[in-house]
Amino acid sequence: MTVTIFHNRACGTSRNTLAAIRETGVEPTVVEYLKTGWTRAQLRDLLGKLGLGPRDILRIKGTPAADLGLTDPAVGDDAILDAMVAHPILVERPIVVAPRGAVLSRPSERVFEILDNAPAAFVKEDGERVLPGNAPDA
Repeated sequence: MTVTIFHNRACGTSRNTLAAIRETGVEPTVVEYLKTGWTRAQLRDLLGKLGLGPRDILRIKGTPAADLGLTDPAVGDDAILDAMVAHPILVERPIVVAPRGAVLSRPSERVFEILDNAPAAFVKEDGERVLPGNAPDA
């Protein structure tokens, strides 16, 4: 099974998601998008797989989104995509793509919605124990 995680190693949710994937016995392809950046085509493809629009994956916290005017509801999808290509940090993380679909894995246990062989329980790095079957609906 091929699984790809668009990962930010500084993010606890992203680290927990990566650990959760590995807990299922899968070693994913890890894309550190802050280093590699994004293309418009790549973002459009991911958005199609997620069934979301650019604003749905726009990260506000800890980013220049407000300074760039992207929090204004009048800003269109093309402007948001352009900003995400210019500033990769603007994309919410982590995004995981697997044969069963794609998910913005917030909270991290959402990843189990698209993975086979979910463990009976998973312990996050802060010690929180989660049950994969209790992940929120997509």
